[in-house]
Amino acid sequence: MNYDDKPQNPLLIKESGWTLEDYYKLPEDGNQYEIIDGVLELKPSPTTTHQRISQQIFELLRDSCKNEYIILLAPVDVILSESETRQPDLLMVHRSRESIVEVHAVVGPPDLVVEVLSPSSVKRDRVMKLRSYAHFGVSEYWIVDPLHVTIEQYVLRNLGEPYELVEVYSADEIVVSQHLPCVGFKVKDALTIR
Repeated sequence: MNYDDKPQNPLLIKESGWTLEDYYKLPEDGNQYEIIDGVLELKPSPTTTHQRISQQIFELLRDSCKNEYIILLAPVDVILSESETRQPDLLMVHRSRESIVEVHAVVGPPDLVVEVLSPSSVKRDRVMKLRSYAHFGVSEYWIVDPLHVTIEQYVLRNLGEPYELVEVYSADEIVVSQHLPCVGFKVKDALTIR
């Protein structure tokens, strides 16, 4: 067998043009991947601080919103298109739309997506995901900044337009949402490690 005859795994050498079908062929190797506009990206593992903050936000939202919303923590796939998958830190889907919460993934835009900033994720969360979530119709997007103890609240006013930054909540302020009336917690309660 010469070099040209060796079988190759096209998934390991493909740099662009990734589809949902390719994504489902990835090995279960413990890594988290996302497809961004047809490009496969490996997500680094989050820090323990990141995970603790995600869990605290989850608990606060669960306490006030669990009757109205399905609330999920990462890792969970969100399928936005044939060439766009995400794994947000946290998401909420209104129970009236629970049909998009399938066994293997959330197929369609959640009502809320939350991303907790890490040093390695700042550009991805503030630029790429901000555009992607707006483009695919996620109604509300929060960027949680543990370093500055803030939560930035972005709202999609019209489909196809960019998000509008509605509020930047600081430590002693209470996060509320016009789209998610069950939400109401103090930023420092979510971002102070307990």
